[in-house]
Amino acid sequence: MDYLDDYSYPYDYNYSLELNDTPLELPVFTHKSTCSMEVLCVCLLVVSVVIFLLGFCGNALVIWISGFKMKRTVNTTWYLSLAISDFVFCAFLPFSITNMAMEEWIFGRFMCKFASSVMFLNMFSSIFLLVVISVDRCVSVVFPVWAQNHRTVNKASIIVVFSWVFAIALSFPSAIFREVHTHMGRTICFNNYTWDQYSHKTVAVSRFLAGFIMPFVIIIFCYSIIILKLRTNRMTKSSKPFKVMTALVAAFFVCWLPYHVFVLLELNQQNYDHNILITGLKVGASLAAANSFLNPVLYVFMGNDFKQKFKNSVLSKMENAMGDEGRTTSRYLSRSSSMDTRASTHI
Repeated sequence: MDYLDDYSYPYDYNYSLELNDTPLELPVFTHKSTCSMEVLCVCLLVVSVVIFLLGFCGNALVIWISGFKMKRTVNTTWYLSLAISDFVFCAFLPFSITNMAMEEWIFGRFMCKFASSVMFLNMFSSIFLLVVISVDRCVSVVFPVWAQNHRTVNKASIIVVFSWVFAIALSFPSAIFREVHTHMGRTICFNNYTWDQYSHKTVAVSRFLAGFIMPFVIIIFCYSIIILKLRTNRMTKSSKPFKVMTALVAAFFVCWLPYHVFVLLELNQQNYDHNILITGLKVGASLAAANSFLNPVLYVFMGNDFKQKFKNSVLSKMENAMGDEGRTTSRYLSRSSSMDTRASTHI
């Protein structure tokens, strides 16, 4: 059998193995990790640890403030749900970091399936919540009066539940196809797509469409509408909304595109160099994981003027950024229409 260098990097974006009917062999050799001698592996380890620390602490801070220190509003519901999703993902990163360093899976078959499923659950839930936030911002800007009268915490909570249910459904393939195998003293957690000849392609394409293309198109559409609306209402005196929107779209695109590209290339792995695919999947996975700590930065800390927030306490900074009454945009909206003065359009 041709065993590939299989790693479980953030999520389960590892190279898939093709197993035949050869019986499982008892370990004969003692596996020794060579990660410490590889520059790329060491760099990705450092990056993963940084992502874990920043993402874990940053999202925990968002959860603490939005969940326990602020009044429950539609905006805090979005931010709390997004932070919980990213926090859980970061909480499971140590499994991937350990596996990356040891180049071996030591946590058993159940955790192989469970950790992977939970990470994909949070991948999809995080992406879907980003889409929800984008749509909510678009509706608030285009229909401020309607949004003021119909945006409720209960409705927001229902939308969040549906987002998580949809994410759970899309995370099931990890529990189904994830397996553990021991060969030559090395235990690996890998994707076993040998059940059906189309299973690998079905999973990869569905994740690409539901986890990137559709969300990205919706986000681009929403922020395009917002920009047009802001220009129509002569709000171009402040460049802050445009900078924030550009950062949001760019971060989403940069973090997720490389991973999806190499996952699709893996479908025809015989046509590409094995080392290039492995390297691309590793780097792409790390970039995708970075989105989990960029979210609180982009959606919270960039919400208001940085210099002003820097002078305030952390609580005040996040309350200003996450509050329903967005000062900057609502102030501009009030100039264009007296009916829009109460609109919550903080971007």
